Amino acid sequence: QVQVAESGGGSVQPGGSLTLSCRTSGYTYVNYCLAWFRQAPGKEREAVATINNDGRTAYADSVKGRFTLRQGNDKKTLYLQMTTLKPEDTAMYYCAGCDIGVCSVIPDVNYWGHGAQVTVSQ
Repeated sequence: QVQVAESGGGSVQPGGSLTLSCRTSGYTYVNYCLAWFRQAPGKEREAVATINNDGRTAYADSVKGRFTLRQGNDKKTLYLQMTTLKPEDTAMYYCAGCDIGVCSVIPDVNYWGHGAQVTVSQ
């Protein structure tokens, strides 16, 4: 019954900002994590940002200092605030849910959103 659904994709010029949102529902497990993955054409899907139940966050080196996770007041919406966007950030972004305490690689993921396209170009 767990579902995750992302929204907020779009197009932006280099240096611009964009915020993605991930709305979750149905989670009953105590030990779960949420994450944002992305996949560019011809590239492997990779984790870019994760958050666990303790609120601890982790970011891929490629986005550190530019991307920030923020939890909504309802505690079931997770925002990915992206700033100083680069063309190489262009990808399909996926919200992911994991039933275990980590959510950093594809085998950890139990639930996927449908994806939100982010395009960074002139």
